[in-house]
Amino acid sequence: MNGTPDALTTMLNALDAIDTTNTVIICPPFTMLNAGGGRVAIGAQDVSAHESGAYTGEVSAKMVAATGAKYAIVGHSERRQYHGETNDDVRAKAAAAIAAGLTPIICVGETMSEKEAGKTMAIIESGVRECVPDGAAGRVIIAYEPRWAIGAGLTPTADEIAGAHTLIADTLASMGMAGTPVLYGASVKGNNAAEIMSIPHVDGVLVGGASLKPDDFIPIITSVN
Repeated sequence: MNGTPDALTTMLNALDAIDTTNTVIICPPFTMLNAGGGRVAIGAQDVSAHESGAYTGEVSAKMVAATGAKYAIVGHSERRQYHGETNDDVRAKAAAAIAAGLTPIICVGETMSEKEAGKTMAIIESGVRECVPDGAAGRVIIAYEPRWAIGAGLTPTADEIAGAHTLIADTLASMGMAGTPVLYGASVKGNNAAEIMSIPHVDGVLVGGASLKPDDFIPIITSVN
């Protein structure tokens, strides 16, 4: 919940000027979804599982798509933490996004208590299997968020990231979804993005605070081809 229309315009102009072939997606608050254009795709930070009706404060996937947005994040760690969203909720939102022609970016990951209990791999696998709707092959992106690292300035080791992403890739392959892009998201910065994206099965990054200013975000994008 950050940003202003002027700041978003500044970011989009800065991104249009860089030399990269990487796909870049910005997910601003709902009030700025119609600000897209140029080389940058726009996505929402969330969508409702409901198509329409008496759900005051909700924004449907069709409403998001009508702005020209192409993507929607579902199941972000903060939605799970502060709004109690479950894998079933995330699956319903992902299905609604797909039905509206959006590509959902489905987030999965473990909390610190789950990590300390040795449940990391079980939580990740169940997250993928329970959050991805049927018939979603070629229509989703997965993002691995180690929830214990977000906002804490912590980054898992390369081996931990590799293990999680290999599990996700193998799980997707077993579901008939080999080749689905898998992003990593937690404490990504310009000085660690290239190393993170060199890890097998890491196809990109989901960036939080470092995406708010061009000087922080652009080095992440240009650190890899």
